[in-house]
Amino acid sequence: MHFKPKGVVGIAVPVLIGGALAAGALALPAHAQSYQDTALSATAVTDDMWGGGTLGVMSSGSDLVLTGTGVTWTSHNTLPSGVTLASGTLSYVGALQTGPITLVLDATDSAGDVRALVIPVSMGINTIAVDGTVLPATLSLLVDTNVSGTVTFSAQSTATNDTLTFSESELPTGLTSGNPTLTYVNGTAAPGTYSGVQVSVTDSDGAVLKGTFSLTVEANTVTTSNGTYGDEVNQFGYGFDSYRQHDYAGAIIVGWTATSSDPATRFLENSGSHAGYVQFEYAPSGSGSGLCVSDPGGGWGSDPLRDGLILANCNTGPWQQFLQQSDGTLVNLATGLIVDPAGKGGQLRGGSSAVSWGGSSYTWESGQ
Repeated sequence: MHFKPKGVVGIAVPVLIGGALAAGALALPAHAQSYQDTALSATAVTDDMWGGGTLGVMSSGSDLVLTGTGVTWTSHNTLPSGVTLASGTLSYVGALQTGPITLVLDATDSAGDVRALVIPVSMGINTIAVDGTVLPATLSLLVDTNVSGTVTFSAQSTATNDTLTFSESELPTGLTSGNPTLTYVNGTAAPGTYSGVQVSVTDSDGAVLKGTFSLTVEANTVTTSNGTYGDEVNQFGYGFDSYRQHDYAGAIIVGWTATSSDPATRFLENSGSHAGYVQFEYAPSGSGSGLCVSDPGGGWGSDPLRDGLILANCNTGPWQQFLQQSDGTLVNLATGLIVDPAGKGGQLRGGSSAVSWGGSSYTWESGQ
């Protein structure tokens, strides 16, 4: 059933010569190139070497002196009232305290790696002393594992049942840090290999171990009106829609109200394999599915209409190439036909001319 609004003036039909659009009728939309990441892989992590020497604590009169090589000492938690830490020396001014009280002190070397000491102390009148076994908190064996296009990090801690937190830095633009997995999902980094990427792991006592690795990004080139996904929507608000959110080759493309909350109306507008043409890739989750809108021209027996639009595995063939004209109509490279709607819920199909009621005029709408 066709949707035919009253009073709609028919749009001009472009002139086709030999199945191709006549030169001079083109007014291509502006596009900006971006990328849709598809996989990440990493080389083995090179862990930093600890540069702070052997850590320890010794008594010095009424104080405690922390030892290490060229490290900066800080307290992981708020120090008890009356306790101060200055230049590696712990002092206490105050009355007798019952204990022991546990202090967690962090030593940072010149590279920013951190080791911790867990120190039980007793505090007498204006004095502080070790009261038990000093335990080091250190991290080691920071490694990565490549799994299904993602990179997962792990490390070992001297503490039992310790909570480890991972973060990555110096990442290529378009990727965000992950814990413990760095993923390509929603990534928009340019493809290539990036050296000097950093990863760090931190434990609950403030110990930090850093490492470096090289990261390889695999990505598809995406050309969209503003670098994000969206939909081709006509003036009545009906956009490209994968019928019932079907996500497989052969699924039909219908006209349906385009909304940002409807996964069936989410697509990526990729640059086509022919100059000036674009390709529409189904992207229900915001990432490309590898399925593109196609007019198979009768090549699919399962297609209800000879030139009905369906999803097919993305390729560089002419059936998936569409040219947007100045009046908003879309012409398929292989068939030379214009994409026409059949009202809400009707399968989009190729036609020799635009429908008279104006529904063949489409605009790329970001985020729809």
